[in-house]
This record gives sequence, structure tokens and C-alpha cells, in this order.
Amino acid sequence: MFRPSSNPGVAAMATCGPDQPNVLPAVCKTLVEVRGGINGAPGSDYVAEEVPVAMVYNGVSHAVMMASPCALEDFGLGFSLTEGILDHPEQLFQWDVVAGEQGISLEMHIAGECFARLKKQRRNMAGRTGCGLCGTESLAHAIRATPRVPTRPAPADEAVQRALRNLSDHQPLQEQTGATHGAAWCDNQGRIQQAREDVGRHNALDKLIGARIRDHGARAFDDGFVLISSRASYEMVQKSAIVGVSSLIAVSAATALAIREARKAGMTLIGFARPGRHVIYARGDDQPSEEM
Repeated sequence: MFRPSSNPGVAAMATCGPDQPNVLPAVCKTLVEVRGGINGAPGSDYVAEEVPVAMVYNGVSHAVMMASPCALEDFGLGFSLTEGILDHPEQLFQWDVVAGEQGISLEMHIAGECFARLKKQRRNMAGRTGCGLCGTESLAHAIRATPRVPTRPAPADEAVQRALRNLSDHQPLQEQTGATHGAAWCDNQGRIQQAREDVGRHNALDKLIGARIRDHGARAFDDGFVLISSRASYEMVQKSAIVGVSSLIAVSAATALAIREARKAGMTLIGFARPGRHVIYARGDDQPSEEM
């Protein structure tokens, strides 16, 4: 079985939060040297675990992600939906989390039409490996069309600030290690309803999406907004739009492409969410007319 903390100077700790079961420890305690004249600095530190996780569909490995080994069933569902492998969650019939010598496999059994589409995509990608993403077809494949989202009111300033103040309370891995990203679903009052963490920002969002859909189905993203501890890139906007998230709030910056895609999708996009201030780049309920 894969054991990421095999180094004798590293001790494993199993913690992912009360509602985030983990297959392997997500936090480890390791021996360190502290330099710089810090009085009483400890000789050990808590670090976030990072393991390879293979997304396997109907027996065929599709992608390997480096991720935190917790909430993996949420991860598999969220990734499958936001990457367009599944059209709806009912097309995922069964999954198993298998820990092996090299890492973890998410063994997912999906509907035949989804698997056929995935195989066709893999054949197309294999035919372009000689030059990478170098043609118009490749570029078109790299940047998929972002769907329109339902028109909903933008979050109130007070709700954004309330969620921001409380985000750290829902990031136990970040508190211990300082190395993970968080993604949280907040209601219209800014109260955090559900959160997920991972060493990868995309992974944290996929885990949140999977958790919400597993628990709430088609109404998972009806009223509220997503708050992420990272920047708002194109991928974060697209993953959110695919499942119908109308408002995305980021603690850090937004990229120009993310702003353009959010505006085309009718999404509210807010960045640089910090105590007392935040920047609105796009409003789904009142889209600006100018183009970037």
C-alpha cells in the first residue's frame, strides 16, 4: 500500500476535517531546521501531504492529479463533471478508492456514452502528441466554451466580507500546514455551508462541487456563492460555470481571460477579497458593456 510518509523523520497525522474522510494521512509532522534567530523555534513542523491520484474510468486511466488524500469521492465526481466527462452525476454508477504502491486510484464506472466520448477525446489527443498544443484544433480544445449561468443577484458586500472573515475556520489543513487551498459554498448571507481543501486550488474546487452535488443534487448552487482562497483563473471560472455557480469570489487576483469568460457567462466575479474591500470585475445581474 502506498505510504507517503515512509521517511523516518516524518510522522503521519490523519486529519481532513470532520466531514472529509481520508484514505491516507493528509498532514504529516516532519523534522526541520529553523534558521534566522527565532527564539524557541520547534525542531518539527506540520506539512501537507501530496499524493498522485489517478482518475480511472471503466478500467482506463485518464489523468493523474497531485492532490490531498481526503474527500476523494467528492473529487472524482467534481472532476468528472467540470472536465465534461459526465453530463450529470447520475452517469457515475459506481466508484472505488484504491490505494496502491504508487498512489491512489479512483476507479469509476461511468455510462457507456460518456466513456465512448472520452475514448474519442483520448484518440484525438494522442494524434497530436508530436507537436503538443500547436494547431487551431488544439487551441480550441484547450479553451472550451464557458456556458451561461442562471441570472442571480450579485452577493451583497456584507455577505462577501462575512464569508471572508470565517473562511479560516473551515480550513483545518491550512491552519496546520499553511500549504493548502480552500473552496467554500456560502449562502446569500455569507454563512459558509460547506468547504473542501486540497494542495491544488482546482482540486479544492472540484471537491467542493462534488460534495455539494452529492448532498444537494440539482439545487446545489441555487442560492449563494463560491469563495476560493486562491486567484481566479480561467479554469476556476469555467469549472464554476459548468455546474451553474453564478458568483465566484477569490481572495487573490483575477486573470483577464477569467474576467472575459465570466462576463460572457453572465457570472459575478469578485477578486482581491480582503478585510474591508473587494474588487468586482463582473456582475451577472448588471453586466458592463465595455469589452476588455
